[in-house]
Amino acid sequence: MNNYELMVIFTPVLSEDEFKAAQKKYTDFVIENGGKAVHSNPWGLKSLAYQIQKKTTGIYWVFEYEAPSELNEKLKIQLLRDEKVMRHMMTKLDKYAVEYNTKKRSGVSTGTEKVEA
Repeated sequence: MNNYELMVIFTPVLSEDEFKAAQKKYTDFVIENGGKAVHSNPWGLKSLAYQIQKKTTGIYWVFEYEAPSELNEKLKIQLLRDEKVMRHMMTKLDKYAVEYNTKKRSGVSTGTEKVEA
């Protein structure tokens, strides 16, 4: 089992319920295919650096999970088929990234925070 992080940008026209349903859909997909959900972080509506499909905003969601590597290809196909998804990016996390994310979630200092002067 490897650790992965998935960032998805959904179309901004989704309602709150549709956004939650989409998150649940992909979380359930990972679990049903032998993976384990580690952490879900919905960022909400953010401005895009450039237009995608003539849209200037998107609803961001970051999902951390553990899964066998074969699952990623199946997940990628599901994401590409979904019209609600504008962009997605999967990243394999090494042990240092997993440790960093765990510390960040628990509130422990990671050494990368900005210091107030």
